[in-house]
Amino acid sequence: MPLPEEAKEKMLLKATESLSFFNTSELDLSSLGQKNIRANLSNYIQHFSKDAREIFEHFKFDEFTGLLDDANLLYKVVQKFASTDLSPQSISNHDMGLVFEELIRRFAESSNETAGEHFTPRDIVRLTTGLIFSQDDDALNKEGVIRTIYDPTAGTGGFLSSGTEYVYEHNPEAVMRVFGQELNPESYAICKADMLIKGQDVSRIKLGNTLSNDQLAYEKFDYMLSNPPFGVDWKKIEQEIKDEHEQKGFNGRFGAGLPRVSDGSLLFLMHLISKMRDVDSTGQGSRIGIILNGSPLFTGSAGSGESEIRRYILEADLLEAIIALPTDMFYNTGIATYVWVLSNKKETDRKGKVHLINAANLSSKMRKSLGSKRNYLTDAEIKTITQNYGAFEAVDTLTLDGESEQQKLFSSKIFNSYEFGYRRVTIERPLRLSAQLSDERIATLRFAPKPFNAVMQKVYKSYGNDWTESSYGTFNDDQHVEIRALIKAEFSELKEKDIKTVLEPKLWLEQRALMRKAEALQTKIGTAQFDDFNIFDELLKQALKDGNIKLEAKEKKQFLDATTWKNSEAEPVINKVIKVQENQLYGQFSYQGKVVEFVQDGDLRDAENIALDPSQNTTNLIESYFKREVQPHVPDAWINADKRDAQDGEIGIVGYEIPFNRHFYVYQPPRDLAEIDADLDAVSREIMALLQEVHS
Repeated sequence: MPLPEEAKEKMLLKATESLSFFNTSELDLSSLGQKNIRANLSNYIQHFSKDAREIFEHFKFDEFTGLLDDANLLYKVVQKFASTDLSPQSISNHDMGLVFEELIRRFAESSNETAGEHFTPRDIVRLTTGLIFSQDDDALNKEGVIRTIYDPTAGTGGFLSSGTEYVYEHNPEAVMRVFGQELNPESYAICKADMLIKGQDVSRIKLGNTLSNDQLAYEKFDYMLSNPPFGVDWKKIEQEIKDEHEQKGFNGRFGAGLPRVSDGSLLFLMHLISKMRDVDSTGQGSRIGIILNGSPLFTGSAGSGESEIRRYILEADLLEAIIALPTDMFYNTGIATYVWVLSNKKETDRKGKVHLINAANLSSKMRKSLGSKRNYLTDAEIKTITQNYGAFEAVDTLTLDGESEQQKLFSSKIFNSYEFGYRRVTIERPLRLSAQLSDERIATLRFAPKPFNAVMQKVYKSYGNDWTESSYGTFNDDQHVEIRALIKAEFSELKEKDIKTVLEPKLWLEQRALMRKAEALQTKIGTAQFDDFNIFDELLKQALKDGNIKLEAKEKKQFLDATTWKNSEAEPVINKVIKVQENQLYGQFSYQGKVVEFVQDGDLRDAENIALDPSQNTTNLIESYFKREVQPHVPDAWINADKRDAQDGEIGIVGYEIPFNRHFYVYQPPRDLAEIDADLDAVSREIMALLQEVHS
């Protein structure tokens, strides 16, 4: 009975000792022969171990060799490989890995725009790797130390290779174990091949969508690096993500909140945070380096998913630094990008702090653009960034010498984590209405509100004069046809049910009845203008009672919409009289001998973002700000105490944003007017001289 393939593989791998794959074919590349080259090569590939075969399958190798064979090129390509000695005796795993990485780089650069989806430029990889590993003395110095590294968007494996390479350069005796997951089959195959060549356990490299199908769900890692796609839409996996958020909360990956569906960058960040190891007795925890665009810094107001995610990261004191990169650094986009560095094992001086490093103007021009990539970071520029990060120092703007004409600037600042937080407090103002039962305003009640108002006016103008008391709102067959044609031509937004409503007398009669009620009220209240709605409202209630007139809720709304209007000079509208002490800060006003609450005017509602200050309690913080910044300008305003934060229950909703560019903005004064005038005069003289030459 033959051994199962899995058992057979284990025996063969054990026999090959240091090798991570094998081939049991009796042939090799040099003996495949020109005749039947494609079939022989396919047979040779089938004799590789399972992991190696899977790589060929994801490359669609058989399909590709078919194309080469049809072009009579396959044998020549095979012979070229056969004549090159790539045996383990000639090239070590390490050197073979370097060769493979160079091939990946050349492939990526040749494909320019499409490369950015799966390949991060090497200068960005070196920078991010250096930032993440620079703080781990044990990994860089201690013999036999074991560390894990993970990339949830592995691409071709650049971060995984660079991370292991960085550690091995400093500590050849370290043991690095790589883990990764990649969505694109070809990129996955490249990554897996690279790790296979380097002797890694490729069972830890997974194929699939990291967000909806985390295949390393129970793993925790020492180091995590990622360059997720910018602005990725997660609509297709929305339900799976929402289910995890709602059902698992913080026991899952997305407990802090969910970003908008159009950009899933923060989902990858939360995924990485969920993979952090707890800090152990030796102080060993986890570190993260992730490349994001500008959106995660500030998108989303207080209480939004994005803001809540930033809040969680900052209040948990996980964010160490953000580095602004130059534009035009990636193959497929020129947008501004940022490296976020996170850790749950901050050094003492970094606790409660965030280091912002502005390297947006620190780069060198490439001799030849590769897609959108026009800039790159030299080793010296990378060193400038990593040294400043390591020193944890604020640096005023420095102008660095460069060989090119491009000015190179560098600066950094250190902030308390809470300085990125604010409390969004809702500020209310009273509704002020005037009212008048004029003939013109009452006449508008003949027509229903939107969407019927305009079409009813048009129809009434054409047919209303023909109606009698008993035929009001009715149309004959010809008029039905005419009105339908009118509506189709001028009111195409109306649906069939709306058209039928217009053509039936019911709506017309209801509106006439409302108009007549208003006329009856006019005889009791008069046509004077009231700039105190409270007085008008009392008179209206009395008139309704005396006239035995009833206004349904829908009718009353239309009646008031027609007969009242906002007037900043009018008296505020009272909502209710209350039996509490006056407190204008929170909307309890002393008015005409009573303490009242006013009706809020939604159009005047505003919000103030009040910076967080741990040295004050929330009430003092809000009230002192309101008295200083709001009350002097709008004395009738008050704080809405009903809008409270879901987490701490205090007034106002807590939000967090990181306005990176605002912190590094440098005012550039405009040129002197005399200088501008002189330039304009010079240009005018040049134009006149040219015109004279033309005429002469």
